Amino acid sequence: MKLALAIVATWLVVAAPWNVRLKPDATTVLASGLDPDAESGFRVASGSNVASGFSRTFQPTGGLTEAARLAAIYDTILAARLDAARDELARACPPAPEPACDTLREVALWWRIQQDQSDRALDAEMERTAAAAIASTTRWTGQEPQSAEAFFYQAAARAPLEQWRVVRGQRLAAARDGKRIKDALERALELDPSLQDAWFGIGLYHYYADVAPAALKFLRMLLLLPGGDRREGLQEMLRARDQGQLLRGEADYQMHWLYLWYEHEPTRALELLRGLDARYRSNPIFLQRIADVEHTYFSDHAASARTWETLLARASAGEVELASIADVRARIGLASELNELAQHRRALTILEPVIGHGATAPPYAARALVQLARGDALAALGDRSGARAAYDDAIASTPRDDPDDVRTRARRAIAQLRSSR
Repeated sequence: MKLALAIVATWLVVAAPWNVRLKPDATTVLASGLDPDAESGFRVASGSNVASGFSRTFQPTGGLTEAARLAAIYDTILAARLDAARDELARACPPAPEPACDTLREVALWWRIQQDQSDRALDAEMERTAAAAIASTTRWTGQEPQSAEAFFYQAAARAPLEQWRVVRGQRLAAARDGKRIKDALERALELDPSLQDAWFGIGLYHYYADVAPAALKFLRMLLLLPGGDRREGLQEMLRARDQGQLLRGEADYQMHWLYLWYEHEPTRALELLRGLDARYRSNPIFLQRIADVEHTYFSDHAASARTWETLLARASAGEVELASIADVRARIGLASELNELAQHRRALTILEPVIGHGATAPPYAARALVQLARGDALAALGDRSGARAAYDDAIASTPRDDPDDVRTRARRAIAQLRSSR
């Protein structure tokens, strides 16, 4: 069991990689503080409060300042239209509070990273952007200690960083700020119980504090943190999702993980994902998740293949953002499902355009995954030497961290080739 220093919740849970097959344990989720284009363009704007300090006072009546405008920008982020979101944020603050825009810049960058989550190219920028948002919102709470909105954004500014840290294996660092997130959300609700979006993070705390294993519950008692209630937590999250001003789309995405991992309702998870795909068709993540759920939770390889085909068609037509990454990923996913369906020659045809994919070209570890799927197809067709060459290529092109466990899978396949002689 991984070490956890705190039990916390925020308005997000850990977001898993596009091809995740296993859920994290509740210890990892809670310890995270949550649970979870070459240029991103989401650097802190010059003249922001980080550089100059903001002096404008924002005192909304019943909720978040410029909520409709910021919610529309959040929708743009969820649609993966990140350049447009950057431009909209530059125009939104003011009149919206500058710390809110700093927070959404961080959210946008985190969603960009999730498009190719194992790639670390944007990590330094993520740390800088998160630090700027945290400094901005902390300054706001210091200047306006009676502002519920300020405390909400203080918690929100820490959430993407905590998710990123968990993905990067920095669980202790993620845990350090966990209690601050929970405290900020509780302070926000103390000041304004009608701030519906804040209930999502509180609901997550109550949920995970209940489903945590016994060892983690003992740690919670040592830290003098209150217990949880799974049902109450789920209702609080649904309340925030239905009545909040900002987080509905994000809540749907985060809640689909709970329906998979702990509620054991994969059909409900699929409903949420399909709703997200209908609203945000240009974001390839949602179709990728649908295909993965169909594979993992329903063993429906035909359905998963159809979903990958839909993503491939959208990528080919330029209907999704980061289409080149989505195209490669869709070909890998589709070929893998076709192998499951014994359509091996078609799998090879689907992979043909990306066989020469560079070892370091995005998405991360793509060449290794292409060659692994190709090897599986060739082995099934009886081309032992071709399969062995593909598996060797997969092993050689796998990056050092091997996030998809390609080396083990390829070596196991090679052993099977040997044993079947």
